[in-house]
Amino acid sequence: MQSSHAASAVSAAFDDTNLVAYAGLVPVMRLAERCGLARLAAEKVKLTGAKNSAGAAADAKVTSIVAGMVAGADSIDDLDVLRHGAMPTLFGGIRAPSTLGTFLRAFTHGHALQLHAVHRRFLAALATHTPLLPGSGEKAFIDVDSTHKRVYGRAKQGAEYGRFKGVRTLHPLLATICTPRSRPVIAGVRMRRGKSADSRGAPKFVSEALATAAEAGCTGMRILRADSQFYNAGVIAACRRAGSHFSITTGMNPSIKRAVHSIPDQAWQQITYPTAVPDPETGELISDAEVAEIPAYTAFASRKKAEQVTARLIVRRVRDLAKPVVVGEQGELFPVWRYHPFFTDNPAQTLQAEREHRHHAVVEQVIADSKASALAHLPSGHFNANAAWLTLWAVTYNLLRATGALTSAFHAKATTATLCAHLVHVPARIARSARRITLHLPHNWPWQHAWTHLFDTVHGPAG
Repeated sequence: MQSSHAASAVSAAFDDTNLVAYAGLVPVMRLAERCGLARLAAEKVKLTGAKNSAGAAADAKVTSIVAGMVAGADSIDDLDVLRHGAMPTLFGGIRAPSTLGTFLRAFTHGHALQLHAVHRRFLAALATHTPLLPGSGEKAFIDVDSTHKRVYGRAKQGAEYGRFKGVRTLHPLLATICTPRSRPVIAGVRMRRGKSADSRGAPKFVSEALATAAEAGCTGMRILRADSQFYNAGVIAACRRAGSHFSITTGMNPSIKRAVHSIPDQAWQQITYPTAVPDPETGELISDAEVAEIPAYTAFASRKKAEQVTARLIVRRVRDLAKPVVVGEQGELFPVWRYHPFFTDNPAQTLQAEREHRHHAVVEQVIADSKASALAHLPSGHFNANAAWLTLWAVTYNLLRATGALTSAFHAKATTATLCAHLVHVPARIARSARRITLHLPHNWPWQHAWTHLFDTVHGPAG
């Protein structure tokens, strides 16, 4: 491809007041309006005081931040993308970045909890109005994990040198919901200090995530999945109080080691993965493994009897090719294995339970998505402002997932970057006639039919 004109024959001017760069914001924010985002923000988020004299306008500020994140903003200054061309004609109540920054910095821990309530109820509304979690009435998985987000500047409240040497981080905790037929949505998020233990506050967080899943229509079997840092009696007790199953990696403590080494050789079943999966310790791709289970393993045996839990211990083992083996005349005599046990009360068959537990890695896709979108930065020096930003990213993520679910089967499983490129970042010129506004979009836009279907769906009669 090359330019069709000489450089001297091309000029540019930013002077068209009828253009918008993100026409996809029209149907996306219409969906947010239908699901009551502005109303929920006005009802739940109550900021008062000199720093936020317009506290009653939390609805306009929340929706402005969410719209900016949908358009690709990953900092407070980037929220200015909403104030261009004909955007004020299409949307009312757009706030300036300075106003939105003041709004975020006025947050306290209590206000962050109010915003969590908005997020939970908005997710429930999205699940009601869109096919966001197909099959949730039969089975749903709630995945809990934590991540470290690098931050810069010594003034960042809560940033500490933690997991990574010489790197200052904040330590968000998140929970997602998915079904065997859907991509994950976010059930809850919490911002924490950089050195916070992975499992700090996990039982309460798990309880809230399971309750959110029920509110989002997960009325069938719910299975909480988590890594070994969440293997504790409090998390499992929270699952049982909520009527949920659990599937949690255990690690290899002495009790687990004794149990694993007691498994007879004939109990191991061969499993071959349709596609190679990364080994959690080495990162190498593996295609074959062996699986066995202990039907009744009692965890937390050193605690009082009421806190002990008896359930299945399922173990996957893979060959450890990094260690030397003993070789005799007939070949390898004593293969060396690495063991990956998890503790579960999932009633599925052994191999199915193992496959479902391994699918917990889907939460990493959400974490990667976050760091490629609005969580590329945590934009404020104030801890609670960053906590609010994290929650608003979760709201935005779920809104885009619901948008994809309404659009097409392909977009229902697309990443945030793909959804934005196909459906949001569409330029348009507006025309006014007979008190109506018409959006004129690019001819031959590759995803024209998907965009039109979305637009017609959210502007049609409410379902």
